[in-house]
Amino acid sequence: MTSEPGEMFSNPVNEAEVKAAWESFLNGDGRPLETLRSLVDASWQRCLQAQVDPHARSGPQPVSETDLFLLCERQREMLEASAPVMACARDFLSETGTLMALADTSGTILATEGDMRAIGSAETIHLMPGASWSEDLCGTNAIGTALAVGQPVQIHSAEHFCEGIKRWTCSATVLRHPLDGEIVGVLDVSGLSPTYSRQTLALVVTAASRIENRLAASEMERRYRLLDHAVARLAQSGQDGVVLFDRLGCPIKANEHAADAIAAAGGELDLARARRLPALAARRTGRGKPVGLPDWMRPEWIEPLVVQGEPVGTLLVVPASARARVPVQRAAAVAPSTGAAPAPVADGFTTLVTGDEGLQAVIAKARQLSRSRAPVLLHGETGVGKEEFARGIHGAGSGAYVALNCGGLSRELLASELFGYAEGAFTGARKGGMVGKIEAANGGTLFLDEIGEMPLDMQPNLLRVLEQGELYRLGENTPRKVRFRLIAATHRDLRQEIAAGRFRMDLYYRIAVTSLRIPPLRERRGDIALLARHFLQRFRAEQGLEPGSMSEEVLQALQAYPWPGNVRELRNIIEGAVLLSEGPLLTLDVLPREFMEAVQPASALPVAGVAPGGVCSIAEGEETLIRRAIEASGGNLTLAAKQLGIAKSTLYVKLQRYGLSRAGVGK
Repeated sequence: MTSEPGEMFSNPVNEAEVKAAWESFLNGDGRPLETLRSLVDASWQRCLQAQVDPHARSGPQPVSETDLFLLCERQREMLEASAPVMACARDFLSETGTLMALADTSGTILATEGDMRAIGSAETIHLMPGASWSEDLCGTNAIGTALAVGQPVQIHSAEHFCEGIKRWTCSATVLRHPLDGEIVGVLDVSGLSPTYSRQTLALVVTAASRIENRLAASEMERRYRLLDHAVARLAQSGQDGVVLFDRLGCPIKANEHAADAIAAAGGELDLARARRLPALAARRTGRGKPVGLPDWMRPEWIEPLVVQGEPVGTLLVVPASARARVPVQRAAAVAPSTGAAPAPVADGFTTLVTGDEGLQAVIAKARQLSRSRAPVLLHGETGVGKEEFARGIHGAGSGAYVALNCGGLSRELLASELFGYAEGAFTGARKGGMVGKIEAANGGTLFLDEIGEMPLDMQPNLLRVLEQGELYRLGENTPRKVRFRLIAATHRDLRQEIAAGRFRMDLYYRIAVTSLRIPPLRERRGDIALLARHFLQRFRAEQGLEPGSMSEEVLQALQAYPWPGNVRELRNIIEGAVLLSEGPLLTLDVLPREFMEAVQPASALPVAGVAPGGVCSIAEGEETLIRRAIEASGGNLTLAAKQLGIAKSTLYVKLQRYGLSRAGVGK
């Protein structure tokens, strides 16, 4: 249910007409006047059906302190998320004659903050912690009506159904869980009628958004702790199909065998959508068959996860025997009639060169993921090779491989590139329209690089495509069915982006069904020489030259460099060096000047805290290190700070502390 903008706000000008409408409504004299908002009219009808006393002077008596304490304990998560917002309300609403109230889904107030006079006046009508302000108890009011309609509500004076609260004006909106949008509470700002303002509703909506963002951050941290706890169990699953559910019963991770195992067991479970399965909620697991458990799912397949006595999630483990018939069925469906052996599946990762065990483990996981169609999120710095991994995961799979970088494009261009557009959708649109990248990837793989750069208001459109399997070209009203495998990549920490309100939590969990972190080159130093030699031979071969080699000094310089641009930067430096080299031996003189300037000062610096004459104090060692860094950089403080691995502002502070000048000489 949604309201027109004019329907959302009360209008004090119509106070007399609303009062007359209320009296007419109670007398049964036909429909209320046209000046009565339909939102209020519908609420009055519900109050009449619930037999609410229109002459009630206040809300019900609050529960006891003990019951309120227990209720707050059950709502601890929401109270902790709202604590900073309520604390801000304590200061912001002081001297305004208004208060802020936080209530649960039953309309029971958990906490109030704000103007002390307003809080005192509110207690006379039981607008206080422990009292329930649901519609069926207190009639039309912002808290109860917002819960009834699930949207922002403003109720002013005579619009209240009960006579005793018609001196008040209030604005409220519901709080929704960041995972699936389920209502978890309501936030309200109330005051006596003279405090009415349309802006109060905007204040409430903004404050509620802050609380929801904090809930999202908390939920994400909780899920990551759950994943850390369950990772060992997932690794030991063997051929069993395993699905990890969070404490609410939402699937958050599945191994490569899960889909086949569930299908073989005669079940159906959309592992890509954040849909709750209440029977697998952590608090409901235990002995016996959980209430609401699907027929195909056996109780013995359910493993509760408990940390320090607290249920944190659930594992669904479908035994390998339950899916034993799957390969046979597939063989019957796809085996060629000639009886020839099926062709081996091509390995898309043969182009990745590495001797690092950590990266090899990531490649092994990526190979497993390439055999499924679950969405994958690749984490890694710029130049680390995310697209190579995306192509490897796509491998020899059916359909096209389509890539799009979400960074560096304007919102309008990104929208048209992603969703396509119809002919005449905008000025300059191509005749006949354009197929977007999503549609082009139908039946194949879509790789969205730097997905963290996608504008926030465009993210719901992508989420809708992923959940519903259909898209609308810009300027079209007819949906187009699409089915593709999504691989996304980012160098950003999307958990921090969610906490900052720049990325949607529901989209994150939709694209990060499985995730891989690709380590930067500086974390696998052994690969530097291996890759350098690989690129050297590759680029010499492309130039029609015989194999070459590189001097020991070049290898030492390559090892000393921090490689902020990762493998891409190494490749470019070696390619340029090959083009400039006059012989088969690569020497320092063909390496870029900027590269050498960054390497030479670092290689000339001693270990921090160690003086030529032996071990010295930390302070003396730091001063000596700073002196030498400044001398090596020729007084360039920016370069010196970079070589020291500290911020330039920090270097300034240390210069003052040790009495050093740009030349590194004591003042």
